[in-house]
Amino acid sequence: MDAKSDEIKKEINRLKKEKDAVILAHYYVANEVQDIADFIGDSYFLAQKATEVPQQTIVFCGVSFMGESAKMLNPDKKVIMPDMLANCPMAHMADADYIEKIRQEYDDLAVVCYINSTAELKKHSDVCVTSSNALKIVRALPNKNIFFIPDENLGRYIASLVPEKNFIFNDGFCHVHKDITKENVLKAMAEHPNARVLVHPECTLNVLELADYIGSTSGIIDYASGCDASEYIICTESGVLYELTMKNPDKHFYLASSDQLCPNMKKVTLEKVRDALINEANVVNVSNDVISRASLPLTRMLELAR
Repeated sequence: MDAKSDEIKKEINRLKKEKDAVILAHYYVANEVQDIADFIGDSYFLAQKATEVPQQTIVFCGVSFMGESAKMLNPDKKVIMPDMLANCPMAHMADADYIEKIRQEYDDLAVVCYINSTAELKKHSDVCVTSSNALKIVRALPNKNIFFIPDENLGRYIASLVPEKNFIFNDGFCHVHKDITKENVLKAMAEHPNARVLVHPECTLNVLELADYIGSTSGIIDYASGCDASEYIICTESGVLYELTMKNPDKHFYLASSDQLCPNMKKVTLEKVRDALINEANVVNVSNDVISRASLPLTRMLELAR
């Protein structure tokens, strides 16, 4: 750690105590940001943790939909983003008018909304899910027809495990996971023949078919930590390597390609976390109308996932 980063980290620790703040960080943000977080996790863990922490200010080190979700679940708390421009393209890849059109076409329909979505899309949904709880929640729903938004790849993976239900898919994707190709993985497997292949379900089906394990970011970490194998090929965003290495210093982790990086997650820096605490300027605001409607599928998710 360089001297400048060390000073910034000390300042962040001082500020969060002064301001009754907690720092939540997603696995995909930069290593040094994960290092100063009070809690690190995937979107489900962080959404749940936001409702449990006693602090009145939440500094959310992630992308915009995460801050919105934290605010909707905690309307009386202050939620601050280190970078308000850190966004998730997939979170916008569905259309409210099209959702309502599908509702008119299908009886007994549940609109299942991946948490990686805007508050506006959540308003038009029946329940939210994450990659770690989507299977459990879809199975628990009484509805025969499932319109899964916005990510098509996760939707198709869940559909393959719940053949008794009829899925309608949406044309959305995470560019990081979509860009991990079958060819990438086969090449990595040839270079590391003893490695287990761990894949996030936002990847395409032909990549999932090569996996020894398919699961959420936290699931990938848990699998690698509990497995006897010493080598792993990781098919998700590169930020997860920080936690994997911290928990498993004697194991070896390889990325499937050289381009597993989310530029929006990497917009969150130590300097921006410090400045957010000092200025409290990047406050997440969600209207009462949106909170009253969009928080319902989030709350239902937490209830069904317990």
